[in-house]
Amino acid sequence: MDITNIIDSLHPLEIKVLMSLGTRPPGTALEREQLAEAAELEPSQLSMAIEWLLAKTLITVHKETVTPIVSLTKTGEEYFQAAAPIERVLALARDATSTGKRLTIPDLQSQGGLDPSDVSKAVGRLKKEGVLLIIQGGCIETTGRPSSTADTLRALLGQLHESPKELNGFTETDRQVVEDYAVKRGNAKEPFRVDERVTRSFVLSPSGTRAVEQLMTQGSVEEVSQLSPELLKDGSWRQKRFRKYTISLRAPRVGTGKKHPYREFLDTVKAKLVSMGFLEMRGALVETEFWNMDALFMPQFHPARDIHDVYFVKHPTHASMADESILSKVGQVHENGGKTGSSGWGYAFDLQRAKRLVLRSQGTAVSARTLAASPNIPGKYFSIARCFRYDQVDATHATDFFQVEGIVLGEDINFRTLLGLLNLFAHEVAQAKEVKFLPAYFPFTEPSVELHVRHPRLGWMELGGAGLFRPEVTMPLGVTVPVIAWGLGLDRMAMVALGIHDIRELFTDNLELIRTTRGLF
Repeated sequence: MDITNIIDSLHPLEIKVLMSLGTRPPGTALEREQLAEAAELEPSQLSMAIEWLLAKTLITVHKETVTPIVSLTKTGEEYFQAAAPIERVLALARDATSTGKRLTIPDLQSQGGLDPSDVSKAVGRLKKEGVLLIIQGGCIETTGRPSSTADTLRALLGQLHESPKELNGFTETDRQVVEDYAVKRGNAKEPFRVDERVTRSFVLSPSGTRAVEQLMTQGSVEEVSQLSPELLKDGSWRQKRFRKYTISLRAPRVGTGKKHPYREFLDTVKAKLVSMGFLEMRGALVETEFWNMDALFMPQFHPARDIHDVYFVKHPTHASMADESILSKVGQVHENGGKTGSSGWGYAFDLQRAKRLVLRSQGTAVSARTLAASPNIPGKYFSIARCFRYDQVDATHATDFFQVEGIVLGEDINFRTLLGLLNLFAHEVAQAKEVKFLPAYFPFTEPSVELHVRHPRLGWMELGGAGLFRPEVTMPLGVTVPVIAWGLGLDRMAMVALGIHDIRELFTDNLELIRTTRGLF
């Protein structure tokens, strides 16, 4: 080891600690408090200096002692001021026994204002000590014997209220009570906390001894970090030691402001669709079953309407329909096909159920509203819609998610147009390398298709469904030209594009993950 280079790298705080150890007989070990006093350093300064010297192997840990320290928690302070549950239970039981009153477990909970768990623990402890008896009818009475646990607990609360104390300073009986009533994982409501106080003593290593010897040979020279005009003017810089800089060290990272990667992704998707000539559609998060399902020719007995898939609004439960004529036309299509040439679903359409309020479960509800509002023909529309479904959360599923919803209307629109757009979205938006289409079924499109892409780690992953809207969807809403539609999961597209392996990371507040997640550009 090059001691000269080591000494040149020493901070003034490190030198103070080294000299405090080096001016004592060889092999002398000092604890933190002794070092702080000898070096005249604040605790924070001493901690930094010790860590640096340990990393440079100039000092070593001579001895480490772990001492359990007992202190009162906030609950313990409350017990000291009032009474612990075991004391309150015992007092109520003694009072009931002396007056001949009937006392049960529910009575203890109501009269003592205690949690069931506190009552259960106290009664169990007192029964074990033979202080309480459970007699016929579940009544409680005392035996007249004192409770060593209650007495010991009261004494401990008084001692620890004054100041924390070492656990080993208590008797075996006291230590057992402390451990029984100490905070543990899953049970934080206890009066005592046991913390470990680690005491270390430090000694010079052989390298540290050589460094001290050289420092003593050089003598005490003040170290400066900057060359000032005053030092140059009077020539005193010759008697100073200048701190050397290691230019190979990495500069500290500056935590500059950055847009959330997923927010940036959503903005990019919107910008790309707008640049392609799409107009944006908007819709509310709370929707009626009519627009969310009925207008999409989804029968009212469809399993997707079950509570396990859709969130229902508790209050208000229903909404009024602005255009009852559309409601009537859609209802006729469900019952007998109306004027679409279809036979419909053949059931009695429930007008009240159509007005039921739900959280939007699919972005296609926004497309249905757009079709009913006299859209441009030909026309292209999109929506970035937040949707909600009751689902099991895992790496690729969430209970709320974003869909990129879109429709294209026109006389010349066909299924090939749809496949071309889906392929474009998969490569340009999701940045996918491999794409495939699979046949699918949806009540509102025919033919229908599912878009799948390969995630680098999770494998093939479905992005969403698409197809040509059926006449049963478009005609009641006043549209007679072909309409292609798609609803793709933006969250999953972002996972592929951003290299994320868990959908939950898209909404994380982990700043380190947000800073290191690569963007699209």
